[in-house]
Amino acid sequence: MPHASAQFDTDAIAAWLTANLPGFRGPVTAEKFPSGQSNPTFRLETPGGTYVLRRKPPGTLLKSAHAVDREFRVQKALAQTDVPVARMHVLCEDDSVIGSAFYVMEEVHGRNFDDPRLPGVDRAVRSRIYDEMNRVLAAIHGVDVDAAGLGDFGASGNYYRRQIDRWSRQYRASETEEIPDMKALMGWLDANAPEDDGRRALVHGDYRIDNLLFAPEGPECLAVIDWELSTIGHPFADLAAVIMQWRLPAGAEARGLAGADREALGLPSDEAFVGAYCRRMGIAAIDNFGFYLAFSFFRMGAILQGVKKRALDGNASDPERGLRLGAYVPQFAAYGLDAAQNA
Repeated sequence: MPHASAQFDTDAIAAWLTANLPGFRGPVTAEKFPSGQSNPTFRLETPGGTYVLRRKPPGTLLKSAHAVDREFRVQKALAQTDVPVARMHVLCEDDSVIGSAFYVMEEVHGRNFDDPRLPGVDRAVRSRIYDEMNRVLAAIHGVDVDAAGLGDFGASGNYYRRQIDRWSRQYRASETEEIPDMKALMGWLDANAPEDDGRRALVHGDYRIDNLLFAPEGPECLAVIDWELSTIGHPFADLAAVIMQWRLPAGAEARGLAGADREALGLPSDEAFVGAYCRRMGIAAIDNFGFYLAFSFFRMGAILQGVKKRALDGNASDPERGLRLGAYVPQFAAYGLDAAQNA
């Protein structure tokens, strides 16, 4: 549920949407959702119904970060595919309206789970929800990017080489203290980046269960959200990111499954989830999965370091939570090194 008042001029939003979104009418009230550390997200209440607005945060930002135009483009392109997404309404790239670019989309009324143990859900339904999560991931990676108009949505060439270089730069730009494990992990990844195997797919970039909205009753996924990190890349990065998340402490804060009795809860093991994905994608097996896992821990550590830096600079969506999340960076680095050593 949203909370707190809007952080922008709602009269300006109402005027701009009236001029640019057919059928829209004000006035507008806005409340901020507690989630969305990177790009602040708001529910807009109007006499004609509700909308969701997602904007770039204010302040000085790292180059290429918070690309709401890319989020808007990819979700609009996916409207005619098997990937469930919210309906995109309109994109505003004029910073003068509310101080930064934003887009407006439909509000999808679905269930969102911030604890992957799915408390309060029947065991049988939990299993079906996770199978649906697996199906949707395969659907994303099965999108014909050229037919969807996304052929130029990411650079060609070795995805992992580009990503290691990009996130190493981003991490150094937002570094607030030296973390030896992070330095070691970056060095290992730099030396062990695999050769390009030719796999090229749309990747979400932050695929996990709390970025999915499910039907109020039942396991159907209604929308995949938070596409900020999406690009054309290597599909195993998304798969490894799911497994990475599950290695974290259980609960709504770290949003992992460490220590959880998955069989009792009706949740798949790592091996079962990867196996189901491989069957859906027509793959026999995945070699060198430890590299992909180490990379996932590194990239998420770099992302959380950016969240911490924005919190310290006063630009975070939720500064208090941003600092809490930033405190996990050394843990992500250690987990990444462990995955590397077992690769």
